[in-house]
Amino acid sequence: MSVEQSEIVIWDYYQRSKSKKLTNLNETLEEAQINMDQEILLEMKLDESSSGFSSRSTNNELALIPLGPSTSSLSIAGGPTISNGFSSGIGSSFSQDNSFSPLLKDSADGYNSFSNGTKDDTHGLSGLHNLGNTCFMNSAIQSLVHTPPLVEYFLEDYTREINTENPLGLQGELAVAFGELLRKLWSSGRTSVAPRAFKAKLSRFAPQFSGYNQHDSQELLAFLLDGLHEDLNRVKKKPYIEAKDADGRPDDEFAEECWNNHKARNDSIIVDKFQGQYKSTLVCPVCNKISVTFDPFMYLSLPLPSTVTRMITVTVFSGTGDAFPMPFTVTVQKNGNCRDLTKALADVCCLKSSDALLLAEVYERRIYRYLTNPIEGLHNIKDEDILVAYRLPIGHEKHMRLEILHRRADRCAAEPQFNINRKLIGCPFVTCIPNDSTGKSDIYAAVSAVLAPFVRAKAHGPDVSAVKLNGNGPSLDGIVLTDNGATCEEGLSTSTGDDHAVDEHVPFQLSMTDEKGSVRNAIDADSNRGLGIVIRVLMDWSDREHEMYNIDYMDELPEVFKHGFLSKKTRQEAVNLFSCLDAFLKEEPLGPDDMWYCPGCKEHRQASKKLDLWRLPEILVVHLKRFSYSRYMKNKLDTFVNFPIHDLNMSKYVKQMSRGDRQPMYELYAVINHYGGLGGGHYSAYAKLVEEDNWYHFDDSHVSSVNEDAIRTSAAYVLFYRRVRGSCTVSNGVPVDIEMVDSLET
Repeated sequence: MSVEQSEIVIWDYYQRSKSKKLTNLNETLEEAQINMDQEILLEMKLDESSSGFSSRSTNNELALIPLGPSTSSLSIAGGPTISNGFSSGIGSSFSQDNSFSPLLKDSADGYNSFSNGTKDDTHGLSGLHNLGNTCFMNSAIQSLVHTPPLVEYFLEDYTREINTENPLGLQGELAVAFGELLRKLWSSGRTSVAPRAFKAKLSRFAPQFSGYNQHDSQELLAFLLDGLHEDLNRVKKKPYIEAKDADGRPDDEFAEECWNNHKARNDSIIVDKFQGQYKSTLVCPVCNKISVTFDPFMYLSLPLPSTVTRMITVTVFSGTGDAFPMPFTVTVQKNGNCRDLTKALADVCCLKSSDALLLAEVYERRIYRYLTNPIEGLHNIKDEDILVAYRLPIGHEKHMRLEILHRRADRCAAEPQFNINRKLIGCPFVTCIPNDSTGKSDIYAAVSAVLAPFVRAKAHGPDVSAVKLNGNGPSLDGIVLTDNGATCEEGLSTSTGDDHAVDEHVPFQLSMTDEKGSVRNAIDADSNRGLGIVIRVLMDWSDREHEMYNIDYMDELPEVFKHGFLSKKTRQEAVNLFSCLDAFLKEEPLGPDDMWYCPGCKEHRQASKKLDLWRLPEILVVHLKRFSYSRYMKNKLDTFVNFPIHDLNMSKYVKQMSRGDRQPMYELYAVINHYGGLGGGHYSAYAKLVEEDNWYHFDDSHVSSVNEDAIRTSAAYVLFYRRVRGSCTVSNGVPVDIEMVDSLET
């Protein structure tokens, strides 16, 4: 603006008031708490003799100053690199003598005054300014500042529990900033509050939240609760406690020891109200070693059922020719293996006890691979793959496997060089024959048997011989099996050249081939051997074969999972909170990238894992895992989850209940919502004023009342429940507050 720097004073002009002078030119915008679209006041000296300043700008016009991205240590683009965890531009709430006053007026947040504990018709209904993509933070803050135990705690004198020595915290600054913000939000009036000072403190504790990019509200909530715990940890010096095994002790005894060890190092209002304990059981699939641990939790991240399972469609073929191909769709665990898929298929297709299934992947009308390893993970199967399963007799592995490929016979290309380039059609058939019965007649008989279901009705006329059975297997038109098993095959042609020379007495043309179907060799009359235990033959399909057999059933096979109507229908299906809990607590194998080191085998194993809830907290935070991430894609599920508002009974899920404890009942008091997709979504919160029994919608600075029936939506992302207060009676008849039962001896 062509003004000498010595003649001006720059003010942080937030909400049209002079918040503070911007005198430290080395401060970053983050440190100076300058937000997006914020006004800055430039004051100029009137003249050399005047000590006053003029608030006019040059030519009385507004100036728009473009700012490039920050290159400071707090730049989110370059990654935060704070050397000592402190920022020189952010003033500490503590003076040099470590005393502080959490009730000091924070003029930078646009607040003139607030009253401690003053109650009127509008307390607790203040909104939060959006500082620039900070709706994720605002929704988490509103949920916490409407948590009754935290409100009671921070409206009282919490300063005695500030831990200024904990290196894992922010020396109490984050707790003080949160406490000041909570008091402002609960003061009289409904003026919106700008959480600028709080955001600065939070960015110091978790630098990934600096800047003004959109983030995950649940992730911020986890860091915030952890930061508040460390700042309020009553344990000033954490003792060293060696982790011990259960050594055969009862679960309740070992769980109590683990909880006491945890409390010896972690003791705060956050632990008292938000933390529970779960039991984790790992079982080795090889040596059956069982490992049990008891660990604390601050929230439950529940998968939606559609995120832990997947639907797989497999077409089942009969290897003995007694049924049509039939596609079956089964639901299996995403972390499951081929054994799980085979078992699910066996159940749905009513597999006989004398039969077995051979899984295979078909690619370009050929067998790409057989899925014979039972512990191979299903993550190797993609949605666009085509899977088939062949029903074969038990013990088929000991016999010769016969693989039949199909090729269209092109009558226009009679020259030999065109024979190997014809297009494959249909789907390969797989059957088995005895190792000592690999002659031409055995192969023709086996092929005819698997083709039997495809015979057209009109083919059973007087000109076509019916399939007859004798002691040696099926009898074929053109291959007459005599009583002693001898064959008459004088007219069989195996010419690799002119296809017009096919003998009319042969029902179809077969030739030996390779796994790609690119070669043709004559079938030996006595014995034929392929590579290993597989014999591959190629069947030519001319008009004659098409008249006899209908191969429409095997021409176009379904993919493993077809994206489209079915997937949209699945996403729109409603689930309830209990089905999410069941999916969370269901035993499942660990993923291939999360192997467990078995102390028995001394090897990493894909163990099965089972979680159980052992001890429930007073405040139960439930995170619905709507976002899924993989190497190839990101996705958000908009599934509607039906969750209870009142009387959430968790007695079915908690393993340990103290003597005389009533059923653990919970009531909903806050919800974090996420609208939109992964890229540019928006967060808001529903919160209940417990004293008024009314619900409100907190959408940044806008606060409005809402009916209780309207808070159940498909946008619900994080649920906040509080245990219903009450009393229970233990064995000695003394009434005990239900919140204290967990601490009683069992």
